[in-house]
Amino acid sequence: MAAGHELYLIRHAVAEERGDAWPDDAKRPLTEEGMKRFHKAARSLARLELDIDVVLTSPLVRTRQTAEIFAGAFSPHPALVNVDALAPDGSPAGFIAELEKYSKKKGIAIVGHEPGIGELAGRLAGMRHAMEFKKGAICRIDVETLPPRGAGTIRWFLTPRVLRSLRR
Repeated sequence: MAAGHELYLIRHAVAEERGDAWPDDAKRPLTEEGMKRFHKAARSLARLELDIDVVLTSPLVRTRQTAEIFAGAFSPHPALVNVDALAPDGSPAGFIAELEKYSKKKGIAIVGHEPGIGELAGRLAGMRHAMEFKKGAICRIDVETLPPRGAGTIRWFLTPRVLRSLRR
């Protein structure tokens, strides 16, 4: 399939644990270690010379931080856009409809949460089940049109460990 669009689906990096320290889950940030590890992973991907035009992110703090780290690894830095449909209460169908706004973009990074990001990946790839994303995992799915009119093609799915090993 000659891809018209490369979609890079990313689950946010390791965040602080839920609990008394973070009563508002929307404000829960990444851990220092989570930021450091994801920064290494993003730099590894940037060395592969991916063309990222825009980074769409859930507005929650941990996903926004992940999106900022990812965008910062590329030159020029792609624009960051908050998309409410990527928040934990959003739906894959709602986000897919939102994608039409970006039909002129080729490389689109999408930063979200589980289970939503896994459900979105499964739907984009034409699967009946969600794909499981570990924190900081990245999957590339190519689609011909936005919004997609059929199943996309999974080009690769990299776990955080594999992403970090690309630096070596």
